Amino acid sequence: MPSDDGQDRPLTKTQRVLLAVLGTSLGMGFIPGPRGTWGTLPAVAVFLAVAVWARDQAFWILPACLIASSALTVITGNWAERQWGKKDPGRLTLDEFAGFTLTVVGFWPSVAMPWASALWGFIFTRMFDIAKPFPARRLELLPGGWGILLDDLMCSVWAIGAMYLLFHLAPGLFGL
Repeated sequence: MPSDDGQDRPLTKTQRVLLAVLGTSLGMGFIPGPRGTWGTLPAVAVFLAVAVWARDQAFWILPACLIASSALTVITGNWAERQWGKKDPGRLTLDEFAGFTLTVVGFWPSVAMPWASALWGFIFTRMFDIAKPFPARRLELLPGGWGILLDDLMCSVWAIGAMYLLFHLAPGLFGL
């Protein structure tokens, strides 16, 4: 982190642990296997908790979660690339949190149908994040945390479109 004189100063152990805990979606990025899938699960849990227990407040809580997770992805992404020595390291999964959150924020009926929206939002967000349709793969090339974040948000735009399409073609899949 830059100091007042513009020079990078080493992070304290507490700062490194905090960045790792946040960047890995509370440690989900350390679980072997499909790390992006594991990293999405905390966002699903937050969405369901808000939609079920704080539905009247969802209009500000979910966008606040999106803004916070996006900002933290950029910050932790820059650190993670230096820490783990590779571009968009798999352990960093906070971008998956931001991506899923954008999907449910962008699909307006989601809070009224939380369980179906969580299921389809999870499936479509993961599907498009794995496939990386245009222009997500190009956004991934942006430097540092921006590339880590923006490809996931672009995939979520695709997921939102798929959610609306499914909702209009097969409303029964949303419990209607």
